[in-house]
Amino acid sequence: MSEPTPVNILRGHKSQVHAAAFVRGNDRLATGDADGYVILWDLAIMRPKAVWRAHENAILAIRGWGNDKIITHGRDHRLVVWQLRLEDEQNLVSVSPLEQTGDSPPQPWMLHVLEVNTMNFCAFAACPSSPGANATLADDTSDGILVAVPNTLLAESIDIFELPSQKRIHTVKPGGKHGMAMTLAILHKQNHLILVAGFENGMCSVFVLAENMHEWVTTYRGQAHSQPVLSLEPGVGGEYFISSSADSLIVKHPIPTALQTTIPDFLQSTTQITASHGASSALKAPTGIGALFAGQQGSAKSGNAAVAKPGTKAWQDPIKVLNTKHSGQQSLNIRSDGRVFATAGWDSKIRVYATKSLNELAVLKWHQVGVYAAAFAGIRTELQETSASENMENSMQSLQAAHRNISEALISKPGGALGTHGMTVKERRLHHAKHTHWLVAGAKDGKLSLWDIY
Repeated sequence: MSEPTPVNILRGHKSQVHAAAFVRGNDRLATGDADGYVILWDLAIMRPKAVWRAHENAILAIRGWGNDKIITHGRDHRLVVWQLRLEDEQNLVSVSPLEQTGDSPPQPWMLHVLEVNTMNFCAFAACPSSPGANATLADDTSDGILVAVPNTLLAESIDIFELPSQKRIHTVKPGGKHGMAMTLAILHKQNHLILVAGFENGMCSVFVLAENMHEWVTTYRGQAHSQPVLSLEPGVGGEYFISSSADSLIVKHPIPTALQTTIPDFLQSTTQITASHGASSALKAPTGIGALFAGQQGSAKSGNAAVAKPGTKAWQDPIKVLNTKHSGQQSLNIRSDGRVFATAGWDSKIRVYATKSLNELAVLKWHQVGVYAAAFAGIRTELQETSASENMENSMQSLQAAHRNISEALISKPGGALGTHGMTVKERRLHHAKHTHWLVAGAKDGKLSLWDIY
């Protein structure tokens, strides 16, 4: 069997690529490098569409917020929200950093700037400010989101800010000596706000803020990793999260919303004795003076049982642990359908795993140096496609034209998915870009490899 090869190689960054994200429903790919530059790639033509220097230092993370905003997080201690609509691209240059000379290119409109701590290389995490249908940041069209970053003074603590107010609304203190927070995730589950964190000593923890409560509770604390946690991501639905580390382990953890109930040893032993010797004890009941002392002892045991009530503690056991025998896998990313996830390896390889079993499905090799970033394109459902099409239509005439194209496609492929019959070359390219199961990898050499996966 021949080895898989990338569909395309994107060249434009002058330094190593640290972050990548598909935005605007896979219409664009945003990538960031060690010099602070962002390139917005048009996937229909595989060329840069907008280029600007977002930060004075390396970029740690890039995320899309709805269809008109991009969030970047840099080592210059700033988190910036940029307004970048389709019509704003014409005001920016499309010359890549490899080809640029002279002054820095113009920037998009800066909506919000948040001063944050980046001493520990921990990228931000974000989610919609309230639970709802738009569970992901890329689909969120509201004006407010929650952003989690390491605390400015205590690197092991985590601050949660609200945007656009830029107000800090929570500070989560993990407790214990786990070292710095290395990677974060924040999400909503069952009307609870959930914070997931990976630490320098290999610990992974889940913190829960119940609805209408003001106190965070640690519901999970597991340390399967022996080295710093490099990346983690919750699964679709928030039932679990998967972590990778500087060691060779891939670990699947639970995301419990409540503590584990514990039974004291005294109650356990009492229950076992009662179950095994209850009948014989009843037959050999003491009489006379012995009955008096037996009654006093029984009263004392009953009093201890009343005091020793069942307690609670954080869950500790992971769901599954896989030793891949390949250390240094980072930028773990789960595809939006929840079936597979990918990691970027220090050994220059991109690995694809099954989320359910953690089995390795594919090893992608093209880069000759370490890979630092990996990201999947979102897989869009028919309902999302319909919604997106309706939002982009500006008049009844264009809606009628769209319906005519759909009818022609259905006639050309009866009973099948919408085809490309009657589309122009540009429309076919755009359709292909939006519907291909892309996986992108960014490496130390500044190049991006684009793969079509499953």
